[in-house]
Amino acid sequence: MNKAELSSRIAERLGLSKKIGEDVIEAFEDIVTAALVAGQEVTIAGFGTFSARVRQGRMGVNPQKPTEKIQIPSVTVPKFKAGKALKDALKKKIAAVTA
Repeated sequence: MNKAELSSRIAERLGLSKKIGEDVIEAFEDIVTAALVAGQEVTIAGFGTFSARVRQGRMGVNPQKPTEKIQIPSVTVPKFKAGKALKDALKKKIAAVTA
């Protein structure tokens, strides 16, 4: 499912126009991004937690010159940890498929 399909489904489920559905998705993205940039976590009970973490720098290999070592700098990356309700829903789906 892509962003357009998600906004359409939200609009359909809430009885809103597609434009408002798109606005809801964009607002959600903006709010979560701003919170992560500010160093906060965004927790949606039962669904999961969005957070930012720092991936430490390390030594790597230049792909154009495999004998040359390069320093890869530290970088902040987004992280998502699924909540219990989401994990349980996926477990039920897997159990139903394998049964």
